Formats: sequence, C-alpha cells, structure tokens
Amino acid sequence: MATPVMMPKVGISVESCILTEWHKKKGDAVKVGDLLFTYETDKSTIDETSEAEGILLEQFAKEGDDVPVMTNVCVIGQEGESTAEFAPAKEEEPEEAAEEAPAAAPDTTAANVQAAPSAAASGDGFVKASPRAKHLAEKTGTDLRYAAPTGAEGRVIERDVRTLLEKGPAATYAASGAFAGAGGTGIGGRFAVADIGTAPAAAPVAAEAAPEYTDEKMSGIRKAIAKSMTLSLTTIPQLTHTLTFDATEIMALRKKLKANAEKLSLNNITLNDIVLFAVSRVLAKEEHRALNAHYIGNDMMRFFKGVHLGIAVDTPRGLMVPTIRNADQKSLNEIAGEAKALAASCQQGNINPDLLTGASFTVSNVGSFGVESFTPVINPPQTGILGVDTITTRVRESDGALKAYPAMGLSLTYDHRAVDGAPASKFLAELKSVLENFSVALCK
Repeated sequence: MATPVMMPKVGISVESCILTEWHKKKGDAVKVGDLLFTYETDKSTIDETSEAEGILLEQFAKEGDDVPVMTNVCVIGQEGESTAEFAPAKEEEPEEAAEEAPAAAPDTTAANVQAAPSAAASGDGFVKASPRAKHLAEKTGTDLRYAAPTGAEGRVIERDVRTLLEKGPAATYAASGAFAGAGGTGIGGRFAVADIGTAPAAAPVAAEAAPEYTDEKMSGIRKAIAKSMTLSLTTIPQLTHTLTFDATEIMALRKKLKANAEKLSLNNITLNDIVLFAVSRVLAKEEHRALNAHYIGNDMMRFFKGVHLGIAVDTPRGLMVPTIRNADQKSLNEIAGEAKALAASCQQGNINPDLLTGASFTVSNVGSFGVESFTPVINPPQTGILGVDTITTRVRESDGALKAYPAMGLSLTYDHRAVDGAPASKFLAELKSVLENFSVALCK
C-alpha cells in the first residue's frame, strides 16, 4: 500500500516549512532511513528520512515551495499504485473562475501592455488585482500597474500578469544601450516598448556586460531576524546603559576551573558562562522582575517565576537565540554544559524550534570580536537584553598609585515602557557587584 510522507510539525510555533532540496527524484528506489528531502523553518534546517520502502511515486512540492505542516509532500509505494488520493487539496480562487469568463478582448500587444499604466491602477497607485495575480507579481517582480486587466470590474488576474511577463518591455542589459542618453516613457524614465524606434541610435554594443552584483533571496531565518528587528526598533522605546566591572576575580576563577576541569568532572566553564550564572541570580530577585518579563500589551505585563535565559548564538545561517530554562535553579557547571549543547545544535542547524522560544531575558556576548561597547536590540516581547563586551585594560588610583586592571563592559538595553532608568541602573550595579565578588555569589 502506498505511504504518504507529510511535512513534519517540528514545533508548536511552526506553521509551514520551506522545502529546500530533494535528495530523491520521482521514480527512485527508497529504503528505510534514506534521506528524502531537506526543509527549513524560520529557525533551523532539518533532514527528513524515509520510514517506508519502495518507489518514490510522486512529489507534491518543488524545491523552494513553502509547505504547510502536516501536508503530504510525496508518496512512497510500489510501481503502478495510485497516488491521487494523497494529493494535497489546492486552494482555489472562486473569483478567478468568474474572471475567466469571456470579456471584451483586450489589446495585449507589447506596446499597449506597457505604454501607460493600466485602467486597474488608480491615481494613488492602487491596483485592483486578484490574490493569485498579486502573488505571481510579487514572485516575479512585475509592476501590476502595467498589466492590462481582463477580469471582472477591471481587475488584474493571473493571466494578465503572465501576458505582461511574456510581452512586456523587458529589455536586455545590452539592448538598453540603444537608448543611451534618451528618456523613456516608463516609470522613472525606464524605456517601454512604445519607445522603440523613437530613441536615438547609439553605438553598437559589442557584448552584453556582466552585471556588477548578484540578487539572492533571503533565507527563512534571515527574514525572521529582519522582521523581529524591525518590529523591535519601530515599536519599542529602547535605552541602553553601559558600565564596566573589574574582571580580575572571574578571570582568576576561570583559570582555576579550567586547570581542574578533568579532576572535578567540570564542563569547560567560560567567562560568558559566569556572566550567565550571575545574570540568572540577579534577575531572580523581586526588585528586578520587570526585566525578567514580557511586555504583552499597553496594559499588560507577564512576570516570570523562573529565569529563562536566551543566549545569542552566531551560526552560518544567522543569529539564533536558544533558551536555558530555569537558569536560576541550575549550577554554574549545568549552565555551562547546557549553553554549549544548545549552541552546538544551533550551529549544526538541527535544533528543535521549541528550544528557540520562551526566553524571558537575553544575553548577547560579542566580546570575542573585540567590541568594547554596543547597543543590543531587544527581542520582543522581552523587556531587556544584556550585551557583554570585551575585556580592556584600564587604570585607577589605589593607595595613592595608579594600577591597571582588566575591565569588562556590560550594555543593558531595556524597554522604557516597562522599566525606568533608575531600576535598570540598579540592576546593572548589582550585577557588577556580583561579578566582582563572584566567589561569594557561588556560596549562596
């Protein structure tokens, strides 16, 4: 019996995935455990393996398709078996069928299609178009204002966009040289088909020049980052406070822990792990609860009982922020181990999307790049994010003499709707005190 393969639901927040690559073709033999296809969520890339054996009878999606979860992607079975019953239902556009009714035949010559904006375009640039027409136009970069509408009430429908693509004035890079020095009738001075024959002659182009750039579609994770950062910076009044602390004690402690890691069965505890531990303890205090929270509306805050630390991880595919849940209940060694495991899963691209949600506060460390100070951007709906900077050498007066010491910078960005400047400063001051007296904090 034929077996359908669905797009998996890999997290409660994931509604669809992009099928990025097929590893089997239609008609290929498939064994249990064979790699079928690779798909991408807005957080990670995952390989799907086969749980059935047979022939890949049908593929219902192409590379690059955005496929809803729990939708059949392909069918595995024996040669000759039917696959029709497994085909996913296609969304229909009722009004499109009505639009296909015979209408007065428009003049769809290239010159008429783009000599001037169509009747579907209003004075303010709005175009009456069907959803499928808009989708195709967005996908192909087509200007709907220059499509000749054949749909009901002057709407642009999908076939009008295809006509525009086939017959519109898509001049080649080399052909554009024929219009050098002249102005076209198209938008922004572009040359339309109607301009052909009216432009002054130019010197022949010996060969088509290669463009000096490449256009590439953004990955799913890059689009997710762009959306989140835009939302953050356009909706949240953000302020950043910065200070430095004396890193002498944590550097000495880290050196001792590293030297005795094998003997004590410790993870590789880094300075960042020490900062994460300190943050989890300070955030857990009642007076700092507004920073361990989500701003979820104009009149609503969500305060967390535990500290769920998001840790910013740089990966080949972009920034990811996995969460150490209940970090305030974990030891320094446990935090170090979990942070490294989460970072490794992010870098390998196989992290469960559910582990990338639920953080109540985020820590972003760019100290390894030598950054001395920066402004971290809040990850909505969180109310704060801590930036950890590099260590620099500073001097201060001690017993009448100038002494050098290692100073590490901390940059706290906070949502001013939820937190005022004084409480934010108190949080930083207490965090500084804990880090400068870290051995005492470990004893509590």
